[in-house]
Amino acid sequence: MRVFISADIEGIATTTLWDQCSKGQIGYAEASDEMTKEVVAACEGAIAAGADYIRVKDAHGSGTNIDPQQLPECVELTRSSCGSPWSMVYGITDGFDAALFIGYHAAAGREGNPLSHTETKSTVYVKLNGEKCSEFTLFSYAAAMAGVPSVLVTGDQMLCDDVADSRPALIALPVKRGYGGSTTSLQPKKAQKLIREAAEKALRQDFAGKVVELPKHFTFEICYKEHTQAARASFFPGFKKIGDNTVLMETDDFYEVMRAVVWVL
Repeated sequence: MRVFISADIEGIATTTLWDQCSKGQIGYAEASDEMTKEVVAACEGAIAAGADYIRVKDAHGSGTNIDPQQLPECVELTRSSCGSPWSMVYGITDGFDAALFIGYHAAAGREGNPLSHTETKSTVYVKLNGEKCSEFTLFSYAAAMAGVPSVLVTGDQMLCDDVADSRPALIALPVKRGYGGSTTSLQPKKAQKLIREAAEKALRQDFAGKVVELPKHFTFEICYKEHTQAARASFFPGFKKIGDNTVLMETDDFYEVMRAVVWVL
């Protein structure tokens, strides 16, 4: 069984402040270590379920957060970015049976995590077909384009509540919850244990062919904090301004949404 894992940092058990998510800042070393350990836990669960090859995409910031030395031998790690529209799931088109999303977080404009955002901190919200859109929503749809079912997401309670019933075979595991600027988290070793168990459970279920059906049409709306960013984004092909701070694109092709994300978020 071939398993793809996309990993982020704002949804791991221990992050609350932006400094923890930024290289060179106070708390980052501990956060990147926890990110690594939560990914390792997911890998161990996947191996217990029968995975013999795992590709991990380090999908946060510079893409150089995960410690390769801690990963099991059957894992290959993709680091940094080549600029591809596949972005946080770059490499998933190489053929995988299932996708796991570790350390993901609530969408921009959602209150369940002080680190809520979608790709950038510069937006008030990002909406896909009228709903506030998380990175999980974007990239689990991307996985679906590659024919890969999303079977596990871990992160904050808000994200898990928002997406739990949105994918046919998805298990959503919260490791923390947030309100305002605060978070309340599981003890990290407990979070790792639960992730290991959830990954094994997700990959032992009958998920074959349970790929979410993509909508036939997409409206992609972005409200920026600064009107200058909306003006700039309005020149990207397919976008138009619909307000001082807001742009909109409509398309039947989700790849065009993915392409736009690279340039306008």
